Amino acid sequence: MVPFSQLHTPAGHLCGEAASALQKEIRRGHEQEALYWATELDLAGFGGYVWKRLRIIASEDVGLADTSAAVTIRVLNDNWIEMRKADKDDPLNAAIFLVHAVILLARAPKSRIVDHALMVMYEGDRPTVDVPDYALDKHTARGRKMGRGHDHFFDVAAQLENETKLPDPYAAAGRIARSRDGKL
Repeated sequence: MVPFSQLHTPAGHLCGEAASALQKEIRRGHEQEALYWATELDLAGFGGYVWKRLRIIASEDVGLADTSAAVTIRVLNDNWIEMRKADKDDPLNAAIFLVHAVILLARAPKSRIVDHALMVMYEGDRPTVDVPDYALDKHTARGRKMGRGHDHFFDVAAQLENETKLPDPYAAAGRIARSRDGKL
């Protein structure tokens, strides 16, 4: 069996090179070129592979710069799959979702933070980190042994960083319930 990378697209490109070009063009925001490579692979019968790459690109190359990109790409992929099943006679009806995804990713702001974090945390030298004291709360055996209960949890363990301040009609009720019966 010939490996995917050695198969050819309709225009004669090696599939491995076409896939690499697709990702590099999306990274650079070259929309038309990215569309060419995505459709070239799809026309070769590798639309599923294109979607695999697009889902990876949404996290690897866009990531935190557009936090909705991965979800949007997943929904477009689901739509593509559904439309292909429902309308087998007209593949262009499904192709609209692939084109949408490629354009969205090419135009999206980019960040490699997620990919860099992946490399550091899975492939780099990982230092051993101690469990922070605030994590030893009523939910851990060590925290319970230390006598840490509801007050420690609410006063220390449940503290938020980067909290978005939203109206919270339940915060006061939570304090009342906690003081009344110690549960929550």
